[in-house]
Amino acid sequence: MEGANQTGMVRFHFRPFSKLPEVQMLIFVAFLIMYLVSISGNVSISLIIWLNRSLHTPMYFFLANLAALEICYSSTIAPLTLASVLSTERALISLPGCGTQMFFFIFLGSADCILLAVMAYDRFVAICHPLHYTLMMSWRLCVQLAMGSLVLGFILAMQLTVLIFQLPFCSSKEISLFYCDVLPVMRLACADTWVHEATLFVVSITVLTIPFLLITLSYVFIVAAILKIRSAEGRHKAFSTCSSHLTVVLLQYGCGSLIYLCPSSSYSPERGQVVSVVYTFITPVLNPLIYSMRNRELKDALRRTMIRFLLS
Repeated sequence: MEGANQTGMVRFHFRPFSKLPEVQMLIFVAFLIMYLVSISGNVSISLIIWLNRSLHTPMYFFLANLAALEICYSSTIAPLTLASVLSTERALISLPGCGTQMFFFIFLGSADCILLAVMAYDRFVAICHPLHYTLMMSWRLCVQLAMGSLVLGFILAMQLTVLIFQLPFCSSKEISLFYCDVLPVMRLACADTWVHEATLFVVSITVLTIPFLLITLSYVFIVAAILKIRSAEGRHKAFSTCSSHLTVVLLQYGCGSLIYLCPSSSYSPERGQVVSVVYTFITPVLNPLIYSMRNRELKDALRRTMIRFLLS
C-alpha cells in the first residue's frame, strides 16, 4: 500500500541535453524549426491531395493518412520537449501526463508503421496486378485498411501503457530521454520488469518485424514485375513511385529496430537519445520532403495549386 501511495505522488523530469543555457537555446531553435517544417510539410501534402481530384486515388489516400499521422505524432512529442528545453528549471511531468504521452506515442508510431506496410501492399497490387487494381483496391477496402492500422495501434498502445503504469514508481526521478518512452520509464520502476520487457518485445515484433517482412515480400514481387517491363520509361516510372516509400520505410523501421528490437539489457540512454531525435524530429521533416521531391504527380499538383492560389 505504501508503494501505491507513493506512486500517486510521483513526478518525472526529463534529462536536459546540456547544462549550458546557450546550447539548450540552440537545441530549442533547431527543434522548433524542424517541428514547424514537419507540420507545414505534412499539412501541405494533406491539403494538396484533398484539393486535387487527380490525386483522389488509393495511393494518395494512404499518403494523406500518413501525413495526418505524422502531424499528430510530432505534436505528441515536440511541444512538451520544446517547453522542457526552454525551461530554466526542471520541467516536471505527472504520472498520468507521462502515461498519456506514452500512449499516444506508441499508438501513433505503431499505426504509422502498419500503414507503411499497407502502402507497400497498395504498390504491389498497382504494379503486379494493374488490370485488377481498381477492383482489388476498392475505396471500402482502403478505408478498412487505414482504420485497421489505427485500431491495431490503439489496442497495442493501450495494453502496453496500462501494463507499464501498473508498476510501482517509488519517487520522483529523471527520465533519461526528452519524452516518456517505454524503456526509460520502465527503468525507473521499483519492481521486476521482465514481463513488461517481454510484452514490449512482442509489441515490437508485431509493429516492426512482421510489417517489415510483409513490405520486403511485397518489394520482391514488385522488383520482379518491374524488371519484366520492356520500356525504360515504364521501369523508371514504376521505380519512382516506390523509391520514396522505400526510403521512408528504411528510415522508420531502421530507427525503431535500433531501440526496440535490441535486448533491453543493451539499451544505452546516449544512443537512445540520438536515435530518438532522428525518428521524432528529423524523420517527420524528411518524409514530406522525400515524397514531394520523388513524386512527379505530387509536384505537378503543388505547382497547379500554387498557380491557382496566386491567380485568385
